[in-house]
Amino acid sequence: MRWRYRETVLALCTVAFFATMVARLVISPVVPSITAEFAVSNTVVGLALTGMWMAYALSQFPSGVLADRYGERVVILVAIWGTGVTSLLLALSPNYPAFLLVAICLGGVAGLHYSVGTTLLARTYRDIGTAIGLHNAGAPAAGLLAPIAAAWVGVQYGWRPAVALGALVAIPAAVLFAWRVEPTEPQRPEQPMRERFQVGPVRDLLSRPEIAFTVGLSVLCAFVWQGTASFLPTFVIEHRGGSPALAGVVFSAYFVVQGVVQVGVGALSDRIGRDRTAAGCMVAGVLGFSLFVVGSGLPSMALAVLLVGTGLSWSAAVLPRFMDHLSESERSAGFGLVRTVYMVIGSLGSVGVGLVADTFGWAVSFGMLVASLSIVLCALVTNRLLGLGY
Repeated sequence: MRWRYRETVLALCTVAFFATMVARLVISPVVPSITAEFAVSNTVVGLALTGMWMAYALSQFPSGVLADRYGERVVILVAIWGTGVTSLLLALSPNYPAFLLVAICLGGVAGLHYSVGTTLLARTYRDIGTAIGLHNAGAPAAGLLAPIAAAWVGVQYGWRPAVALGALVAIPAAVLFAWRVEPTEPQRPEQPMRERFQVGPVRDLLSRPEIAFTVGLSVLCAFVWQGTASFLPTFVIEHRGGSPALAGVVFSAYFVVQGVVQVGVGALSDRIGRDRTAAGCMVAGVLGFSLFVVGSGLPSMALAVLLVGTGLSWSAAVLPRFMDHLSESERSAGFGLVRTVYMVIGSLGSVGVGLVADTFGWAVSFGMLVASLSIVLCALVTNRLLGLGY
């Protein structure tokens, strides 16, 4: 089959997502080293990670507005270049307050990419579930390489060079994107940006039943994803008694599973429906987290990784629900808005998991993730059985 320009756009949007995700994921494997150097607790480091993910979430809506005004290509380039610069600054943080501030900035610039990249793909592809699934695979691909690389570099050279790996990936990605992706036409170049932030239209969009329902599902799923991305390596070390190397392998394997499953989940949601596919993900996630908590030995851990990786591939089924209910003119800012809302709340997963782990232990902390996915499953089943149409 002849390679087309739209495949180039998809490939480089995925590379951009990969780069912005690497910069955030290289932090988790070296959390124990960061807590030791700065003499802080898991809760305090979790606060920095929550700040990073919250800033990532808050930038989703503005990124869509900026894309409508200036075009998607410009916004994505700012996201990748900004990710590279802030990764370097994070590695140079002299103390915890500086680390906290730069982590928040990293989240903010990295967050400019996803909503805009997804909107660009929605304008390019008809089967958006499949395209979003392929685009989302950038995160698991980052998860395959980043944790192992960060863990190895962290052991050999310290956490600062490990964190700097984010810049090593982001800067070449920005050069490649600038070279191969053509300028994109803005959707609303003349509309004043302040009009896009008025309360009335924002409230009207979020109050639509189908949008509000999907936001609720996404909040709980994002809470679980954030907590897992922030503390799965630490959980393996402190609860399951694994080595840092094993924790890095487990974390990478989790993202490998996501990378493989994401594409299938997106395609399946196009074929059999968003809710059926998402419900299957929730069942897998509940079983996987439960096995992480109560299981023992490497075989149970391997099965848990397979199930959790499958369960947390939910976004390829749930996020197309938003696009299904947004008009083409609403997609850039509208999708950015709902992403901001559910991710701001979901970003509490980092500090929440860390706080509960410090207070009650890792079993209770990961049990909270089981409960969250169970609520989503119940909501999906109830919506379908009662024919609510959300």
